[in-house]
Amino acid sequence: MTSPSTHPNEARDRAMRAAGIDPHRVPEHVAVIMDGNGRWAKRRGEERVFGHAHGVESVRATVEAALESGVRYLTLYAFSTENWNRPKDEVDALMDLLVKTLVQEAMELGSKGVRLRAIGDVASLPAACQAELERVKEGPEGEVHLDLVLALSYSAKWEMVEAIRTMMGEGLKPEDILPSTIDKYLQTADLPDPELMIRTSGEHRISNFMLWQLAYAELHFTSVLWPDFRKEHFFDAIRDFQHRERRFGALPNAKSS
Repeated sequence: MTSPSTHPNEARDRAMRAAGIDPHRVPEHVAVIMDGNGRWAKRRGEERVFGHAHGVESVRATVEAALESGVRYLTLYAFSTENWNRPKDEVDALMDLLVKTLVQEAMELGSKGVRLRAIGDVASLPAACQAELERVKEGPEGEVHLDLVLALSYSAKWEMVEAIRTMMGEGLKPEDILPSTIDKYLQTADLPDPELMIRTSGEHRISNFMLWQLAYAELHFTSVLWPDFRKEHFFDAIRDFQHRERRFGALPNAKSS
């Protein structure tokens, strides 16, 4: 029998307690709106893409923080359907950055037990992006410690419209549709709802992100711009989450988080 002193999670639990975090009350699913790349670049006299490129290091830090704290699912709002309206040069650079990042990071993520997934209108992405997402979707060979979900060409309104169209196409009747039914037709059907949503850059809105799934999430807003976001900021959000008294209204037949 394994003694408490040799429990594989003991070191992590000690580290979390030392950081002021209860390791047994860490949210299972954290969603993040990564905002502020453009403003970060502008303050340095650079183009917006410069901020996006530096934001990659923030993604690495956030993944590490999620792994260290025991978060099981991490969803990052990487590219919204509205982002297609940005200047073509910026969109092209973002797509190129996405492909390069997937190529460079996939193997290291896999070695840490991170499985990469995507939600959104993936079919609208450039072929190179789709090919890389297809290549990495099998995930690590060993145990999966974290599902890293990239929301790409995603918006909650698009997601709801697609779910309704599919339900209608399958002939569901109005009386057949319950909250639990809708859960099954969303992009996140096999994921628990986020318990914590983090948004950087000081904006206090959720910008068409997981509108259904965030119904009972705790919202944490920070003024830190995304390229400056690091582990300690992620841990701050978890501490904030743990200091709140979570209250739930009655929502029959809803998916439990």
